[in-house]
Amino acid sequence: MPSCTTCSYPSHTQFASPELVGPIVSGEFDRAQDPAWRESGATTVADYARWCGHLCGATCLRMALGAEAPSLFELRDGALKFGAYTVDAEGEIHGMVYAPAVEYVRDVHGLDARVHRELGVAGIGEQLDAGRLVIASVHYAIRRPHEPAPGRGGHLVLVTGRTADGTGFHFHNPSGTDAATRTAELPAARFADYFAGRGMSLPGRD
Repeated sequence: MPSCTTCSYPSHTQFASPELVGPIVSGEFDRAQDPAWRESGATTVADYARWCGHLCGATCLRMALGAEAPSLFELRDGALKFGAYTVDAEGEIHGMVYAPAVEYVRDVHGLDARVHRELGVAGIGEQLDAGRLVIASVHYAIRRPHEPAPGRGGHLVLVTGRTADGTGFHFHNPSGTDAATRTAELPAARFADYFAGRGMSLPGRD
């Protein structure tokens, strides 16, 4: 997938076919029928269908790592080994869990990743100004910014920079339903309506 013309980081979706994200998240299309599922790196379509809806964090990491990043499911497997994703006794998937995710990024990818359990929008700006990227916890409805925000947190996006005027954020959304919501910009105050005030950061490219 080509790099973003604004920030130069790749724009990836957690579902293998970007054009199907909208129908998949609305429930109109069965993710197990995604014709591009093999491109995710999953070994079976069943594994892909079970996990793809949970891999916004791994997709953010894949974008942050750039063109040489492993496949989405290679990142999933690595994160699983460190406990950044867990599966409970009922088979429910949980994650991405920040502390083990940071350990995974540090140990395997050699990057100075950090957990931010309390991070306001001003803190995001400080991280960006320091040359870092922020994987931020937001509500998935951030892809519908024209509607009232129904809550905060539960989904992860990669914030790669400030807007040109310095008052907002440019970010990549793994579950954006079209080009405008996959690589998006919002004023900081509007971003805050969706933001849970936590996340993780890692170095940007020099």
